[in-house]
Amino acid sequence: MPDESMPLEERLVVIGDRVLIQPDEGEHRTEVGLYLPRWAVEKESVQAGRIVAAGPGIPLPDPGSMEEEPWKTLDSSSRHVPMQARVGDYAIFLRKASVEIKFEGRTYLIVPQGAILLLDRNPPASLPEASAPEEE
Repeated sequence: MPDESMPLEERLVVIGDRVLIQPDEGEHRTEVGLYLPRWAVEKESVQAGRIVAAGPGIPLPDPGSMEEEPWKTLDSSSRHVPMQARVGDYAIFLRKASVEIKFEGRTYLIVPQGAILLLDRNPPASLPEASAPEEE
């Protein structure tokens, strides 16, 4: 039986270049202040939501695996092309490319990175403000 106290990111493992998004519930204006065009909302071709989990990225083949001596032991470490999307980003994406799932009564969308149109990263409030240049 899975541990109910585990965070969602540890319970659901996102594979490859996909992200898990908690979608907005039918708003015409996104929570970050962007307005979605009327045609996009009506046809539901564009949707927005917060990224709650992200995969490692696109796996890269090991160049050493192309050797002519297949009996040699290979290093099993995997390398990936890093993702641009991060947990906590607000994403606007193509709805048609997403797969809807329900987990513990909540609706989530699995979206490939290629279907994400825009990422909004709010800077943390703890960053110091840039000081104005001193005049001489």
